[in-house]
Formats: sequence, C-alpha cells, structure tokens
Amino acid sequence: MINYSIKDALVGCPINLRNGVNLQVCYTPGNNPAMVFLHGGTGNRFNLRSQYEFAQTQGWEALTYDLAGHGQSSSYPKYSIGRHCRDLKRLLQYFEIKSPILCCHSYGVPIGLEFAQRYPVSGIIAIAGGTHNLVPWWEIPLMKFMEWGGRFIYHLPGVQSITNSFSSTYNHDVIKKFFLECPVPTDSQSYKALDIFWEYSFFNRNPLFKISDIPVLILTGGKDPMFTVEMGNELASLFANHQHLHFPNAGHLVMAECFELVNISIANWVKTQIHQETFTSQKK
Repeated sequence: MINYSIKDALVGCPINLRNGVNLQVCYTPGNNPAMVFLHGGTGNRFNLRSQYEFAQTQGWEALTYDLAGHGQSSSYPKYSIGRHCRDLKRLLQYFEIKSPILCCHSYGVPIGLEFAQRYPVSGIIAIAGGTHNLVPWWEIPLMKFMEWGGRFIYHLPGVQSITNSFSSTYNHDVIKKFFLECPVPTDSQSYKALDIFWEYSFFNRNPLFKISDIPVLILTGGKDPMFTVEMGNELASLFANHQHLHFPNAGHLVMAECFELVNISIANWVKTQIHQETFTSQKK
C-alpha cells in the first residue's frame, strides 16, 4: 500500500495490477472531485506535476501514474489503448474511485476518451490532444529513429540540456523542473508504445459516440505544432457542455508553460460544474 506520509507524493510506489504488470502510482486521498491525471506519449507521471500539486492544495483526491512502458512502470509485449484503459479501471477499483475527472495530456487524451466511452467519469480535461489526426508528419520517422537507436544520443553528457534549451520558455523555473523530471527517454519501450496512436481515430473505434453529455474542458496552445486551436474547436463541438481555452503564447506543454493560468482555469471550471451539480453523482 502507498505510504501517504511521503513528502513528495509524485515519488509514488509500485502497485501490482496483475501478473507481470507493475505500475508506479501516486495517490493522495481527499475530497471530491477525484482528479486522475494521464500523461502523454514518451512522458511520465511528472508531466502534470503542477496540476497534481494544485489538486492537493484544493483538497481533492488525486491519482497519477506512469503508463505501461513509461517511466518506472512495466512494459507490455504488445501495447493497446484497451490495455491502458483496463489498467486505469483496475487502479480506480484499487482506490475505490467511482467517477473521476480525467485530466489528460496529448496522447493521454485518447485514452481518457476511450475510458469515458466505457466507464463512468464526471468530466474530462483535454490538454493538447483529441480524437484523430494527432500525428504530425515528422513524428513517425523521428520516433522510429529514436526506437532504432537514436535515443542513445541522449546518454551523452549535455545533450538533454541542449534539447531542452530549444523551448522558448526554458528559463521558466517550472519548465526547468519539467525537463529535469521528464527527460527524453533513453529506453525503447516509450517509443514502441506510440505505435497505437499513429493511425488512431476515436470514431473508427467507436461509431456510436456515447459521451457527448460529459462536461469537457479543452486547453490548447497557440505555438503547439501538434494540436492546433482548430483541432481544439473541433473537439469542443462534440460536447454539449464544453469550454475551450486557448493560450496563444504556449506550446504543447501548456500545462507547464502556463501552469498558473491552467490551474486557475481548472479550479474555475470545477467550481462551475459543482455549482451545476454535474459532479454530484461522483460521491461514493
């Protein structure tokens, strides 16, 4: 069982979900709404640190973890969105969380949407991710290069720092910590795990869209080459209860680059939904 006395809750502990599958999990008990954070491809549980710590200050129940094949979690012999959803279902059962708000970044968004299509959730916060056309032209050859051996470049001293300095907000203390905790992966599994998203279409997998009534907060960045404001508008149009916030000076890491604005936006959105009694069904 997780030791709740650990000062930094993002350290986490391993949880065995089933034979051969251990996920590195961070959990903070608290009040409703329960916030569950899903990171994106090649990321880890630290990607949404600012939002996790903010949830703690709000007294909300909070859960995050390394997806299989990422960070300190086990790898799969074969990856699928269905397996990621089953992992999440078992974690929610483990902590007796019945209807969380899923706060998802990048490729974590398809996982969140797929999960919501099948299991109860009280809301979705979709950060720089959506339902389809998620892969820029350069991603597949670059990630294949990294999987085949390009990742070993990042074992060389100083290379990670050079890459991080390309960010326009690198001098931002939160971004510095982000890159320190979320370096470019030097193992192959993080890159193998991306294949499931490259031809992904939510609508091809789910012809019947069952989640249009779920409240959704969508966050996009104006300097994001992967998920544009137009894609955010398209995603928003699928939901009756939606809010789309665009941060023109932010990139794909909007949750770290504009963490204070993002956190305030999340808090205001949650308060609005509570006022509308949207989240009342989440109580255990």
